[in-house]
Amino acid sequence: MLFPDYRARRMRQNAAFRRMIRETTLTVDDLVLPLFAINGKNIKEPIPSMPGQFHLSVDNLVNTVKEARDLGVPAIMLFGIPEKKDLLGTRAYAKDGIVQKAVSAIKNKVPEIAVITDVCLCQYTDHGHCGIVENGIIDNDATLDLLARTAVSHAKSGADMVAPSDMMDGRIGALREALDDNQLENTPIMSYAAKYCSAYYGPFREAAHSAPQFGDRRTYQMDPANSLEAIREVTMDVEEGADIIMVKPALPYLDIISRIRDEIDLPVAAYNVSGEYSMIKAAEKMGWIDGQKVMMETLTSIKRAGADIIMTYFALDAARNLTAS
Repeated sequence: MLFPDYRARRMRQNAAFRRMIRETTLTVDDLVLPLFAINGKNIKEPIPSMPGQFHLSVDNLVNTVKEARDLGVPAIMLFGIPEKKDLLGTRAYAKDGIVQKAVSAIKNKVPEIAVITDVCLCQYTDHGHCGIVENGIIDNDATLDLLARTAVSHAKSGADMVAPSDMMDGRIGALREALDDNQLENTPIMSYAAKYCSAYYGPFREAAHSAPQFGDRRTYQMDPANSLEAIREVTMDVEEGADIIMVKPALPYLDIISRIRDEIDLPVAAYNVSGEYSMIKAAEKMGWIDGQKVMMETLTSIKRAGADIIMTYFALDAARNLTAS
């Protein structure tokens, strides 16, 4: 098709035509809202590096979840920040841990919204790594039992889905076996299957108080230069029993999302991470961009790349925008 026989602008000349031929449609159903739970009462503490995001005590957390429900957001992703940390991250799998208490309260007050819990140890260990540390090295296999215990404790508290983000080898199989052994075979697993060792996590690490106290996470999170490795990681997690697989971060890895969408027949999630969020917020504050338009363009690009589910701190704003339109 060549000009002048074909004129692409014919179908762009009015809003009705543009709507009719739109290839990608973002909806509220695509969104999951990440939230940070802390101990205490009546706490809504701003996170400086993530404007518009807060550390929430359980009472205020429930209020925010109600707001998400009322806007049509189908699910939240819950992160916990404990009052104390230790070598083995014991508060991650304690019956009275912050996530366990928050899940129970949410399911009691807002049962219709799905609660997905992040399963990892980094927020709970005093060294900030995602696994057990022995002589300065992350012990992969010893970590699996603690991750499994954490997942089971979340599910027993009422979590609808668990999402391991640690990137230990074999953790999906370990979680699936532990859940099944505890009559929790209907609890799905959303695997952070292709999680890159990214500089985009900076604001989250401040929010979750989870920065490593030594070294970095390159021995277990993926090299940003690799693509084939992502397929291997995803394939392994699918074979071990994952129900949904996730790519994290989203924007620098749209090619990975697209490739996994083409090769894997499970639902694909993408995490629009803290750094991606905060950069837009910072540029908006400076007056350099229209924050609302950039937010919607960003989320649409993630959906267009192939994501079925988008974890995003923009979820409430995007839901309002979508509802208004």
